Amino acid sequence: MAESYTSKRLEEEESESLMQLVGFKIANELFGVDILMVQEIIRYAPITAVPNSPAFVEGVINLRGDIIPVIDLRKRLNLFDEDSEKQIWIIILDIQGRVTGFIVDFVTEVLKIDEEEIEHAPDIIVSGLENQYIRGVVDIENELLILLDFNRILLTDEIKKLKTVSTEGVTGKTVG
Repeated sequence: MAESYTSKRLEEEESESLMQLVGFKIANELFGVDILMVQEIIRYAPITAVPNSPAFVEGVINLRGDIIPVIDLRKRLNLFDEDSEKQIWIIILDIQGRVTGFIVDFVTEVLKIDEEEIEHAPDIIVSGLENQYIRGVVDIENELLILLDFNRILLTDEIKKLKTVSTEGVTGKTVG
């Protein structure tokens, strides 16, 4: 009995240190987001442009009656790859009670990583205010995955602008 309790306890400790991520690519770079933040993944949805919105805001979508702002993560992270074909994958995240969609090139898979494997990003990368959203990096089969902290991906004034995007009137223009 003592052995089974010990092995069960070890399994619980191991599962507590495991983190599940949804992997996705932008401009041939691999990124990840904690699966607990992901509400759903959409292959395509018509996006309605919103006038006077920040450059990285693609527009809004109507998801089962909810108007959700959609951010082009490629623009937000300043990752441009002229050779890539623009596909529409939208990851719907719950960020501190704000449901927001993020356009990525494509979603790879659900990954399980040990939290101890997450290495801090080099100081030179995260020294700028704009890069505070990089939580760390993980080596997955000789490819680096950048773990993003979506709680910090938008600055305070950008969050305020994003709130107005989902409440303002929208045009009839559709993107995508």
